[in-house]
Amino acid sequence: MRALLVLVLLLAALPGRAQPLLIGAVLPQSGHLADIAADMRKALLLWQEARNAEGGLLGRRIELRLLDDRSEALASARLYEQLIEAEKADVLMGPFGSAATLVAAAVAERRRRVLINATGVTRNTQRVGSRYVFQVPAPAAELGAGALAVAQAAGYRRLHVVAHNDPGAREAAARFVEQAAAAGLEPGAAESVSVTQIPVQITKARSRDAQAWIAFGHPEDAADMIIAFKRIGYAPWMFLAQGAAEPRFLSLVGRDAEFALGISPYDPRFATRGNAEFVQAWRKRWQSEPGAVAATAYSAALVMEAGIRKAEGVDTERLRAALSTLELETPIGRYRVDANGAQVGAKPAVVQILGGRREIVWPEALATAKWRLPYPRWDERQNRGAQ
Repeated sequence: MRALLVLVLLLAALPGRAQPLLIGAVLPQSGHLADIAADMRKALLLWQEARNAEGGLLGRRIELRLLDDRSEALASARLYEQLIEAEKADVLMGPFGSAATLVAAAVAERRRRVLINATGVTRNTQRVGSRYVFQVPAPAAELGAGALAVAQAAGYRRLHVVAHNDPGAREAAARFVEQAAAAGLEPGAAESVSVTQIPVQITKARSRDAQAWIAFGHPEDAADMIIAFKRIGYAPWMFLAQGAAEPRFLSLVGRDAEFALGISPYDPRFATRGNAEFVQAWRKRWQSEPGAVAATAYSAALVMEAGIRKAEGVDTERLRAALSTLELETPIGRYRVDANGAQVGAKPAVVQILGGRREIVWPEALATAKWRLPYPRWDERQNRGAQ
């Protein structure tokens, strides 16, 4: 028996027998969020397969431990404790969504374990004083950066700002108002809006002679606004709605989507470092186009990998220090964080529907077309989209 134990220990010490690098993550694999979170799992698998085909990371084969929170954000606390205690995960990858990330971040900070925030975008996921949580996606508060840049470049000063009544949209609208006012524009107050309140908001925008209508929310919100605009005959000089960037918006309003601007955290055409290779690999592995969830999760894996390489291992304090100072170009843009681990490098792009296609119009380095403003009146639209 003793001889067998000695043999096992000797084999473990031989070259190539290094312990696997265990990456733990919690994400919805069942429940109402499972479908939209599926691309996060696929992205992590794609990264794992690619690195293991190259011999692993720092000589260690990568293993994933993916636990199912059943689309229940509060389950993240128990499951991340399980990853730390029972699974002995070397590094933690954040869960899906801001609510679950908030719960997981509290565990990571209390247990002093590095957590890569792969999807949490609301401000409370990166609290003041955070030391072990590092955000990869652009925060919700920065969604309006491109909208402000386009409005300024077009010379529009009077802005009407509305938001869907959810934390992310409200946070984005409030931050946009702050930034616009600081830039010398006149944004008024950000107001929550539902489909029944859109005519009231149109009246308010007209009373201020607002030049630009800026909305934060979902594709359905953007579609409801378009329908109300057309029915009333209202057309601001610039119409930008966050949800207008999503494919679902086009299916909801068809040709009436033309000239609307939207906000997109990712597009497969991004000319960012490594994006073309990522898109090609995704298409080959999954026979589909990668979306924002896929690209953000894959970028989070690249950030984690770069941090581990810089730290030359997974020692918690060395890894935390490496991620704090790391700057890296990813498919979704630059990774760079502030003292609280909040992302300050990546900025969502602005797209415009032109000729029935989504074209990137900001930033200039990623643009596939030049924006077309002013937003035309409804009686001027015939043949405009084909020009």
